[in-house]
Amino acid sequence: MSAPAVTRYRVARLTFDAGQPYEKFRARYEAAVPARDLEQPGAPAGRHARLNEISTGAIARSPHGFVLHWRAETVPRMTDAGEPQPSTAYLMGSDAVSERFYRQDPAMMLCVPLRALIYIDAEGRTRFTVDQPSTLFSGFGGDDIAQAGRELDRRLACLLDALGITSGRLLRAAAWPVAATVNGHEAAAG
Repeated sequence: MSAPAVTRYRVARLTFDAGQPYEKFRARYEAAVPARDLEQPGAPAGRHARLNEISTGAIARSPHGFVLHWRAETVPRMTDAGEPQPSTAYLMGSDAVSERFYRQDPAMMLCVPLRALIYIDAEGRTRFTVDQPSTLFSGFGGDDIAQAGRELDRRLACLLDALGITSGRLLRAAAWPVAATVNGHEAAAG
């Protein structure tokens, strides 16, 4: 039995000030990232459906290419009595890009769909937090994966712009270089 492969890499966590009330921003986000429709009319029940069969409806409604896979109100799970600040966690993804990732390296499913969080911070500001896709995927190496990560950066930038959050050049430019260690060797990433 061989030793496990160890990959170390850095991820850029992006936290934006939404500049809007929590409920308003959350409603705008959920309208821009529609829920994935797992129960499409006419879908064969009880059989394995292909990704493109499941996500066609949501993608058609999603101007930015992201669909919502899961949502959870985190406050009831994370607080006791008192005045908790609202917080909603999400899994959002781009099924077309995820499918490309999976073909390159099934271990990519550790990182897709993307995790996102909308919350109110200690100063009362509505925040949106997500890991920068290109840095999140940098530990997997390969030009195709790096390109898909940068594509998700650009899609995320367009989504944020549509929600009234200026992401500037941070997500539109090629991802900043991140050193990744793959099986003990430095590898170019991003």
